[in-house]
Amino acid sequence: MTENARLRLTLENYCQRFRLTLQAIGEGVIVLDAAGRVDYLNPIAEQLTGWSLDEARGRPSEVVCRLVDEHTRLSLRRAVRDAVAHGTSRTMLGRAILQSRHCLEHRVEVAAAAIPDVGDADMASPGASLGGVLTFRDVSEQYRLGREMEYRATHDALTGIINRDEFDRRLNATLAEARASHLQHALMFIDLDQFKLVNDAVGHAAGDELLRQIVRVIRRSVRATDVIARLGGDEFGVVFSQCSIESAQAMANKICRDIDQFRFQFAGQRFHVGASAGLVPVDERWTTSAALLQAADSACYAAKAEGRNRVHTYLPADEIVEAHREEMQWARRIETALDRNQFVLYWQRVMPLQIDNCLVHAELLLRMVDDNGNLVNPGAFLGVAERFHLATRIDRWVVRTVFAWMHAHREELDHVGTVAINLSGLSIGDRDFHRFVKALLETTAFDHHKICFEITETSAIMNLAEASSFIGSMRVHGVRFALDDFGAGAASFGYLRNLDVDYLKIDGQFIRGLSSDRVNQATVRCIRDVANITGQFTVAEFVETEAVESLLREIGIDFAQGYLRHRPAPLADIFALRV
Repeated sequence: MTENARLRLTLENYCQRFRLTLQAIGEGVIVLDAAGRVDYLNPIAEQLTGWSLDEARGRPSEVVCRLVDEHTRLSLRRAVRDAVAHGTSRTMLGRAILQSRHCLEHRVEVAAAAIPDVGDADMASPGASLGGVLTFRDVSEQYRLGREMEYRATHDALTGIINRDEFDRRLNATLAEARASHLQHALMFIDLDQFKLVNDAVGHAAGDELLRQIVRVIRRSVRATDVIARLGGDEFGVVFSQCSIESAQAMANKICRDIDQFRFQFAGQRFHVGASAGLVPVDERWTTSAALLQAADSACYAAKAEGRNRVHTYLPADEIVEAHREEMQWARRIETALDRNQFVLYWQRVMPLQIDNCLVHAELLLRMVDDNGNLVNPGAFLGVAERFHLATRIDRWVVRTVFAWMHAHREELDHVGTVAINLSGLSIGDRDFHRFVKALLETTAFDHHKICFEITETSAIMNLAEASSFIGSMRVHGVRFALDDFGAGAASFGYLRNLDVDYLKIDGQFIRGLSSDRVNQATVRCIRDVANITGQFTVAEFVETEAVESLLREIGIDFAQGYLRHRPAPLADIFALRV
């Protein structure tokens, strides 16, 4: 074999090895000649471009491999030509869109390199390149997964609109724009009315479907440039972009009207839900998006206070909004006190009027300890706790603390006949709370007969089935019950036969000034007569004068409680009465 033949064979072997390598790699490869025309495509390039090698050979590269910027959609033809014609090394062109012959689009990462003429000593001179190589890796699946992950991170899975985190980000951007350019925007906070009724009546699947349909109702009333988000539960937010407060009010009112007229149908039933909304102008007065959202939430609260199913527009020095803001501050104080154990228990004695009873009967009273060590009476925070659904957490703290205290001092409480614990209406209607108390009774050793739970007449009537069930389950453990504020309800006597309680605590409105009010005297006598028939003891609250106490004893009331005989004292003082 001649030298030329050997060289030719070696060259053919190298070429064959080169072709097999190009066919085997997972990237698309296009080889161009010096004029920028296609000389070679490997199989991956054929697949992505839609051109076969035979069809593509000799065609301009921009015809076979149409690359555009993924953001601007502008052609990358010039960038490719420059990299191939003048590049001295591999040039990364970055992420791009490859548009195939059949109008399919692939997300690719592109690189280009010149093929130098090794026989030319001057690589910078024209003609130094024999052509070039384009390589592209298909990243469409990574792009799809990235978009999906981004979507899941920024959107609510149930309704498909953006979530709270993304809404906060966009609201921050809107606020920054308002402060920089003085453009007008508005924020709307929506809270559905009566949503819980749907969940309770036909289940959470129905509630989920209702939320999806409500989103469609809201979308019909906003513009394409506006932002809608689900902020949590049945709460939604809308940012009206570049919109005066007057125009935003019109759209907000339309949203509330449309929701009010909407009827949700599920499992053969029809439901009406309304919406209360707060509207706040987004302007330079706000320093943070959190302050904006709080103002919108407070305005929404004001809409509910005004009768629901309406829009309340926030104004500076808005009394209702300011009141709600103060309540929110109290709610945070309550949560902090629970976390830091900043509550203490006091007690007030309940005195027998008809018989000599050496046992001590006590009602436990809650106090909050503020950061300065001062005591805060429950009237300042229990109403807020009810409205912000914190009352059950407080009740759990009280019950857990009292049970632990009675267990620890069970040998020292033989002089105590009753320890009364007040429970909120929320706890009476909460089956989880019932199970919580039952579990504590079963695991905490002390005389359970000393415990008496006080529930208000109103909460018992509002949760009659749950109250009856709770009372029955506690009776098994010897726990007693008192019906507090008795007589305040419109139908007090009618519910007595349904509530197995031991004590009727007569509402204070009938006790104050009892000695001079004959109507109240008649009412108290009536309550005593009914209690005698039903076998319950009677307790008069707010007894502050000897004249009232004497009259109560004459009427036949069993116990009296008030400042006349005992002012609330720290719980530890109860041991001083032990003989």
